[in-house]
Amino acid sequence: MSKETDSDSEPQQLQYKVDAAQVVPSRDTQVTLQIWDIGGQSIGGKMLKNYIYGAQGVLLVYDITNYESFQNLEDWYRLVRRTFDEERMPYVALVGNKTDLNHLRAVKVAKHKQFTEENDLKSFFVSAKTGDQVNTTFRQVAADLAGISLSKAELDVEAPVLKAQIVNHEQHDPDVKTPDIRSSQNPKCSIQ
Repeated sequence: MSKETDSDSEPQQLQYKVDAAQVVPSRDTQVTLQIWDIGGQSIGGKMLKNYIYGAQGVLLVYDITNYESFQNLEDWYRLVRRTFDEERMPYVALVGNKTDLNHLRAVKVAKHKQFTEENDLKSFFVSAKTGDQVNTTFRQVAADLAGISLSKAELDVEAPVLKAQIVNHEQHDPDVKTPDIRSSQNPKCSIQ
């Protein structure tokens, strides 16, 4: 989505995106989710409350490699609580993104779990880049909103099977010298 400005020909990007996705949480039920991505909005933006007012679910997404994005969750969750009174609070979940960069993780899993437990939120970890757990997360959210319990087998349908080739690096790398264990054993030594 873009909007032309009066003085420039360069498009100005709007800060939200609306998508509709059909999710089938179980064989008997089909749910359509209308997803508003408001990432990049200023927490003080005048229209922000209008975007989330009336929502049945809110996913608070942060970058696991950026501790500041996790710290900002308090402000975002406070905005959600102010927008809805306690009786009408929507389903709220905390989503840690960029699990493909787990080696660069700045937010420990324990901190994530602590935030979800203190605020009674659902918890998910995904990688938007690789797609890991994205479908499973939306399937679980749709099921929760529809009041459907999913078995592990029903959720695992969405999880991709990862294929990996096992390489015997000593066989494929002539520069790797591995000691011959049989020749290095001392016949005079024994373990008692």
